Amino acid sequence: MIVVALVVFYASRSLFHGLLLTLEHHIPHFLGALGAGSMGNSCVCRDDSGAEDNGDSQGRQTENSRAHIPEARSHPRDPVRPPRRGRGPHEPRRKKQNVDGLVLDTLAVIRTLVDNDQEPPYSMITLHEMAETDEGWLEVVQSLIRVIPLEDPLGPAVITLLLDECPLPTKDALQKLTEILNLSGAAACQDACHPAKHRNTTAVLGCLAEKLAGPASIGLLSPGILEYLLHSLNFQSHPTVMLFALIALEKFAQTSENKMTVSESCISDQLILLEKWTDNPDYLKRQVGFCAQWSLDNLFLKEGRQFTYEKVDLTNIRAMLNSNDVSEYLKISPHGLEARCDASSFESVRCTFCVDSGVWYYEVTVITSGVMQIGWATKDSKFLNHEGYGIGDDEYSCAYDGCRQLIWYNARSKPHSHPCWKEGDTIGFLLDLQEKQMIFYLNGNQLPAEKQVFSSAVSGFFAAASFMSYQQCEFNFGAKPFRYPPPMKFSTFNDHAFLTAEEKIILPRHRRLALLKQVSIRENCCTLCCDEVADTELRPCGHSDLCMECALQLETCPLCRQEIQTRVRQISHIS
Repeated sequence: MIVVALVVFYASRSLFHGLLLTLEHHIPHFLGALGAGSMGNSCVCRDDSGAEDNGDSQGRQTENSRAHIPEARSHPRDPVRPPRRGRGPHEPRRKKQNVDGLVLDTLAVIRTLVDNDQEPPYSMITLHEMAETDEGWLEVVQSLIRVIPLEDPLGPAVITLLLDECPLPTKDALQKLTEILNLSGAAACQDACHPAKHRNTTAVLGCLAEKLAGPASIGLLSPGILEYLLHSLNFQSHPTVMLFALIALEKFAQTSENKMTVSESCISDQLILLEKWTDNPDYLKRQVGFCAQWSLDNLFLKEGRQFTYEKVDLTNIRAMLNSNDVSEYLKISPHGLEARCDASSFESVRCTFCVDSGVWYYEVTVITSGVMQIGWATKDSKFLNHEGYGIGDDEYSCAYDGCRQLIWYNARSKPHSHPCWKEGDTIGFLLDLQEKQMIFYLNGNQLPAEKQVFSSAVSGFFAAASFMSYQQCEFNFGAKPFRYPPPMKFSTFNDHAFLTAEEKIILPRHRRLALLKQVSIRENCCTLCCDEVADTELRPCGHSDLCMECALQLETCPLCRQEIQTRVRQISHIS
């Protein structure tokens, strides 16, 4: 929902102008005319009138000015880049502030961005304006590396959020960033007692690798940066540095040439050692083990190593996460009960088992304490990952959010009384279809029942969850004893569901793609699911290569992006 708020805001120039008028009325000392000076540190720090700046801040500013003296005029932006959404041609530019303060303000306020109609905070808007020039973009990136604290669970996600909304950096800006960071294997060993800098650096590199791709990503992965990331995987590094170094290498490997370069570095030998942390009681190391195992199965293959799905014991598992119902960006463990998102999108997943009546219960173990929306959803729920819509963001689902302490329904939220969840907490989810209510538990402590979803849906419920960047949790559908079973009588998915041996297998990406190439597709099948007949016409655009089930999941035509007003089943296609 954070991403949605940003997209909605930047898409409307008039709304942006309205925000400026509001800010001018309430925060006049933050606004003023922009001078004609350079775009270096002197522009992004507080002006001379800021008497509240202490001596340390002035010292840092002087030191930064010596380290990097910007040119008098910034480099022009890439002419092929689309125009920046935001400030209109006749709107005043905001006065520059201390960039570190703006980053920390954004981190502090990000938990309050919960609804679609909320406007982005002033600090985020200002940072995006700064990033419109090369020097400003470099200042924002360096600040993200410098000030995001290690202990904040939303720190890496905020790095991704800010950089993802900034303009694409020019080639000159990327080259300058490489020179400023000056990364190497030796640099990975420096300041080991201050891992926040290295964690933030690897998070920035991963975000840029994902955003750029292609030749720009290849150019960014210099020998020094590759050596830095590989050395960060050593056991001498802090586990969170190891985690984000591995994620950065995964994202660089999205470009085939980079994948070959990383694979030739013998990274798989180190990943085999890290894979042993998959079930580590330290939840940070467990994340490293999860990502190492996923990389060995999907990206950096090791000759002679058996794939995890070939050796995992699935005998007692009869319900799991549906790997056929998710995008390629969500990572699901080979046993189908653990999921993780490392993409910039808001990824969602459902269970393989659907319930229509009775009382049902499942539990989730929190591996990361950031933003996740976990609960119940029907088959009518629409998961729009790149638009930020997940569980609880429509009338057919309801979700518990333990990071922001909210209950979600129909894209609206309300606070709950539980404390913020933390790693190792157990969240319980009870669905009572007889009494038409849902009850959420934190370590056995229940909240008042939620009933609003039953005004739109009364059957066909799945366990479901949505993940912000770098979040992970484990599901228990009854294959093992529950930690905090509720006092009333209930059923479990694992006792009533059934999956064939083939349905339980979660194949690595390359093997799944190989199987898809062998599948023959009917000429008149739906272009989305490739299973049902394309028998539905979208109006008013008239495109008709979808089945009705897929058409009902869409709000705009996937071909022309025109809004869908009606969906008409074509009689000639009905047998």
